[in-house]
Amino acid sequence: MQKRSLDDDYYKPSEDTLFLADFIKKERGQAALDVGTGSGFLANVMSDNFDLVVSTDIRLGALRKAHETVENCVCCNSADALNYEFDLVVCNLPYLPSEEVIDPTVDGLEEGLGVTTNIIKSASDAVKKNGRLVYLTSSLANYQELMRRTESLGFSAKIAAKKKLFFEELVLVECIKL
Repeated sequence: MQKRSLDDDYYKPSEDTLFLADFIKKERGQAALDVGTGSGFLANVMSDNFDLVVSTDIRLGALRKAHETVENCVCCNSADALNYEFDLVVCNLPYLPSEEVIDPTVDGLEEGLGVTTNIIKSASDAVKKNGRLVYLTSSLANYQELMRRTESLGFSAKIAAKKKLFFEELVLVECIKL
């Protein structure tokens, strides 16, 4: 496997990113958070409709790329370093089932839940009461179990949209913090 350079170490917008972007593009509020921002594409989509948009990622290359279009970039795991509550938190999760994490942009470990559950736990603290958490997952992952785990963190969760692709179905989950 060819090693990526630091400047190329980010998730490039793909069909899943565009699907999530289309869903959130009309959202409005005071503050929004893009967890695992990758290129910063989703944060940039939200920047016109929110007073404050923050992006997080664990990879410096991703933050370097995101900072080209987004002002507030924080290097941290999910929302672990943040002490703020947001109206909207979005995440294009690394949802693919895998034996190990080789590519942190897509590998989600067992049933696509190992990494994603930890991200959701951290992000849940950053959502204000009655705020929303919107994440993207896949039919290849155990998304029903992920929704159950999200609900156990104090959210109501529902499937907001699905998109059929050749080899999978993208699943957008919308959660309201109770």
